[in-house]
Amino acid sequence: MRLRRLSLSSFRAHTATMLDFAPRVNLLVGANGAGKTNVLEALGTLCLGKSFLGASDATLLQRGAPHFTVEGVFDGEDRPDVRLRLAFVPGEGKRAFANGAALDRLADLVGRVPVVILSPSDHELTAGGPVERRRLLDATLSQVFPVYLDDVLKYRRALKQKNALLQQVRRGRPQAPGTMDAWDEELATLGGRIVARRRSFLNRFAELLVDAYDLLGSPGGVPSLAYQPSSGSDDADDTDAMRRSLARTRRRSVDLGRTLVGPHLDEVAFQIDGFDLRPYASQGQHRTFALAVRVAQALYVRERTDEPPLLLLDDVFGPLDPDRSRVVLDLLVSGTLGQSFVTAARSEPFDGVVPFEADEHAAFHVERGVVAALHPLPTAPLS
Repeated sequence: MRLRRLSLSSFRAHTATMLDFAPRVNLLVGANGAGKTNVLEALGTLCLGKSFLGASDATLLQRGAPHFTVEGVFDGEDRPDVRLRLAFVPGEGKRAFANGAALDRLADLVGRVPVVILSPSDHELTAGGPVERRRLLDATLSQVFPVYLDDVLKYRRALKQKNALLQQVRRGRPQAPGTMDAWDEELATLGGRIVARRRSFLNRFAELLVDAYDLLGSPGGVPSLAYQPSSGSDDADDTDAMRRSLARTRRRSVDLGRTLVGPHLDEVAFQIDGFDLRPYASQGQHRTFALAVRVAQALYVRERTDEPPLLLLDDVFGPLDPDRSRVVLDLLVSGTLGQSFVTAARSEPFDGVVPFEADEHAAFHVERGVVAALHPLPTAPLS
């Protein structure tokens, strides 16, 4: 999909902003705090139903405003235009709309316009704990397979109920016979499906990760990954394996008051030449690997949906050396990975590399929530 127009009302620093975007590279330049990241955050919130920075809805609302809205008009090569709208009113929550019709759930936004987000926090993908790597799995699969998102949401609800039950048992409160068994069966069924989908995804993702390294100029080392389920089992039947693991760990789960196995605790090990990336890789290798992961994510989404995702790159060029920056920019200019939205404090790294004079690319200056086009786009009315 391609974003043609984005409108923000009372969102963060933006009182009333409307932007028409180019089909490939869109650069937003401005000082820290100017509001350029707000544009990416608004777009991500529109496509995912929540801020990718983890901000609360109340934080997104401009101070003193009664509500905020974000609206986008998208078109695809082989699909009808899509108009998405997200509105938030304090005390009432968020409402989402697609082509004017209200959606039953915010989760129904996910996957209508897939996005891949690159940010400085991607360092945690390779150097941090397993939470970020599980988020990578869930974020990618949820945008491609709606049934996966449904399973994850159901699993989280069941896990919350099971953990509440464990806490009660731990405190000695009597429970109805079979209650624990029922929750374990629910978790095993949902968790088994989640793990099976993750395994299938990672088999293909490992191949795309190698392709991503090639696209980035074949930096040193061969990337690979390994899925490490908390059950410790590599059985073909993930549901049965989880069922056995839940039974085996029940007594200790009661002692601790929490469920000790399941996809909520699984790990993905990132490797270079067969060695775990975290303890052995240099900072440069960490940056390159994290970048390759995002490129592979975009390739996977394009492969599964027949259209490239939107790429949101928030201040990612600062840590990159000039050669790596040039390789990434050439990829963005080609449009291979999809339409991109890039924030930066300065435009110099992009001048002479991104042909902003062409209609395929655009640059904007952002200051105090006001956006001005540096390279004007031809405007056309949107129906």
